[in-house]
Amino acid sequence: MDQHCMIDDEISKQRIYIGNVDHRISEAMLIKLFSPYGKIQSIDFLLHSRGPKRGEPRGFAFVEYGTKEEAKLAMDKMHGRLACGRPLVVRLSCDKGQDEPAINSSSKSISGAKNATTSITSSGQLSRSATIAAIKNKLRALEDEGVRSKKPKN
Repeated sequence: MDQHCMIDDEISKQRIYIGNVDHRISEAMLIKLFSPYGKIQSIDFLLHSRGPKRGEPRGFAFVEYGTKEEAKLAMDKMHGRLACGRPLVVRLSCDKGQDEPAINSSSKSISGAKNATTSITSSGQLSRSATIAAIKNKLRALEDEGVRSKKPKN
């Protein structure tokens, strides 16, 4: 356990880390996704502050709930859930160093995933079909990004 958790263990159990957040997901969308699990006290939706990505989402956020039970419920329900084709990583904010698979055995889908099914092998790896689906989603996103960034030649 790190020093932050030792200082205020009760507060840190109410605050969750949300990682692997797609850049298309806004702060409002994140609030909408996580508010069914309890009263959100605060949200830290981090943006790049410098460089070419200035103002763009950094891919992670922190949500603080009123109680640790609400935070635990949000963790249980949202960890591994697909959002815009990417599985969310949700854990207590002080549990940064834990190595756990990003997807659990139940398939959950939010916006951007069309009837995605995820299965995990006994070693904790994605099944072949789930890996192929993830690669296809990534390629589709890269193609969309490439089309938007291409400038017409004169």
